[in-house]
Amino acid sequence: MMHTSELGQTGIQVSPLGLGTVKFGRDQQVKYPWSFKIPDDQAVLELLSLSRDLGINLLDTAPAYGTSEARLGQLLMNRQDWVIVSKVGEAFENGQSHFDFSAHTTRKTIETSLKKLNTDYLDVVLVHSDGDDKRIVEQEDVIETLLTMKQEGLIRAVGLSTKTTEGGLWTVENTDVIMATRNHRDHTDDPVLDRALELNKGVVIKKGLQSGHVDTKAGGGGIEAALNYVFSHQAVNCLIAGTINPEHLIQNAQIVEQLTKSMGSE
Repeated sequence: MMHTSELGQTGIQVSPLGLGTVKFGRDQQVKYPWSFKIPDDQAVLELLSLSRDLGINLLDTAPAYGTSEARLGQLLMNRQDWVIVSKVGEAFENGQSHFDFSAHTTRKTIETSLKKLNTDYLDVVLVHSDGDDKRIVEQEDVIETLLTMKQEGLIRAVGLSTKTTEGGLWTVENTDVIMATRNHRDHTDDPVLDRALELNKGVVIKKGLQSGHVDTKAGGGGIEAALNYVFSHQAVNCLIAGTINPEHLIQNAQIVEQLTKSMGSE
């Protein structure tokens, strides 16, 4: 069983491994090495139950993940046992992504997510960047709107899923949580993680397994090596893994549990 730790200074306890749920609701325009079928309700229920048994408590979803939010809202038992991370800024419709960071759309997106997820609050809301982090934080109303909704009690913590080092540094200096990239092929966010460690800000890692491409069967260097690399940075609170394969989930959890135990004993 994995032990939780605080996500920065948010007061939110998270498991070191989080379950990504894009595959619960979307199979178009995704970058995995193998095709997959969206799992049926029973398979999702079993995966959620397995996740809790393994000590996983964080679920990563987004409006851009097709029907993911709605399915979680229908299938999740004991909402209080889960940390739900969702996003604003990106919508996925008719096979294409559309971005809107206005105050009106941000608020409407949160209200819709709350209804779909069948909850009265979201633990973490991240801005789904379109790549121009600087413009988003300097010229758009999305951050201010999220902070207002945090004050209203609808959100516990806010941040960005960034695409640039500059945007990442701004995020750790001005918000609660950052979703950053770290893997053997992409470590451009390491200065961001260094700063997050200094400021004790929440860090969630995306693309740690390169969307499955680290698997040796896909020509990668292996899952264990990839997980070792992600957690070798002390700033990391949680890694998102988007598997719908129970065996892979168990394998990932066992490796992460051993890694975090050994790091905790050093």
